Amino acid sequence: MEQYLADMHTHTIASGHAYSTIREMVQAAEEKGLKLLGITEHAKTMPGTCPEMYFINLRAVDRKIGNVELALGVELNIIDYDGTVDMGNDLLERQDIVIASMHTPCLKPGTKQQHTNAYIKCCENPRIHIIGHPDDGRYPVDFDALTDAALATHTLLEVNNNSLAPDSFRENTRENDREMLLLCKKKGVPVIIGSDAHFYSRTGSHENAENLMKEIDFPLELVMNRYPEKIKEYINYR
Repeated sequence: MEQYLADMHTHTIASGHAYSTIREMVQAAEEKGLKLLGITEHAKTMPGTCPEMYFINLRAVDRKIGNVELALGVELNIIDYDGTVDMGNDLLERQDIVIASMHTPCLKPGTKQQHTNAYIKCCENPRIHIIGHPDDGRYPVDFDALTDAALATHTLLEVNNNSLAPDSFRENTRENDREMLLLCKKKGVPVIIGSDAHFYSRTGSHENAENLMKEIDFPLELVMNRYPEKIKEYINYR
């Protein structure tokens, strides 16, 4: 297995349906050799998640624990087909890392054109760094258009390791990730693997995504998990 040094998509008990603390996630990250850990709690439209005061007060948390640097932020919910998200710009600007995703409790699936438009609008939002799990077949996407938008706006597309698990509730993820990755390979679009860990033992997990990448001979230099400093460059650029 390739040694990856960053995982930018994880959740703690603050998200309401995850089961570990920040300290437990950091300890697991350090044991796996990660240098950069993103903790991205769900924004307010997700049932049971933390209040906005949690995100307001993130300055209270150390940004390095042991050998692990922390990027603390949010996984936004896309709440309409114009790419509207459930956090205001003033608060978004305070987050270290911002992911935007579609979730069924927050957005009813529409058409491929509607989903693609929403993702592209999120790519054009300078406060959003990563498009989360665009592989969910319940939200069909024009990956040709999305990869073009990601490349033009320096937005990272996520290959969600959790989506590719055998027990994933998302649909057609392997086929969709394969299509997206082949286009990224052709166009030179960087991607990022996200564990989407909701329990400490899953932190840094990337085996499902890596196996698919090996099948299609995806260029390692386009996988940003290998380069924590490049991830920071993407964040700062946005």
